[in-house]
Amino acid sequence: MRWAFNPAVMRHLLNLWPPFFFTGIKVVELAEDYRYCKVELKNRPWTRNINSSQFGGSMFAMTDPIYPLMLMGSLGKEYMVWDKQADINYITPGRGKLTAEFVLTDNELEHIKQQTEAGEKYFPDFVVHVKDCKGELVCEVKRKVYIRKKPKYRDTSQ
Repeated sequence: MRWAFNPAVMRHLLNLWPPFFFTGIKVVELAEDYRYCKVELKNRPWTRNINSSQFGGSMFAMTDPIYPLMLMGSLGKEYMVWDKQADINYITPGRGKLTAEFVLTDNELEHIKQQTEAGEKYFPDFVVHVKDCKGELVCEVKRKVYIRKKPKYRDTSQ
């Protein structure tokens, strides 16, 4: 599976993944170091709700696997990463193509490594802003992620 974690390959695999492909979600950019990602939700008749705005479930789904994927790519094979919890706050109806950007900073990654150094579980929160084509905020998604070193990489001397 090492080939799948090549960011270019992973981006294409995600774009063919049925939960993204059939809902009009596209990963348009995934950085080589997994620290930046840009995702779009296309405006299609089947992505709209009864009010002709983007379906909220699609907005939620466009943020679903991204931070765990970025963390796995950035932290490497020593870590288990799972999506744990999420909350969405709809601000205004989403019309047209929507975009979400995801960023991992050096400070965040260093903090995660410090918190999990001895094998502890850590649950950082990440906030994602979904915006319309004018750059206006449509919704805010708060995602909590489970991170822990895999058993064979944990320090058992303590």
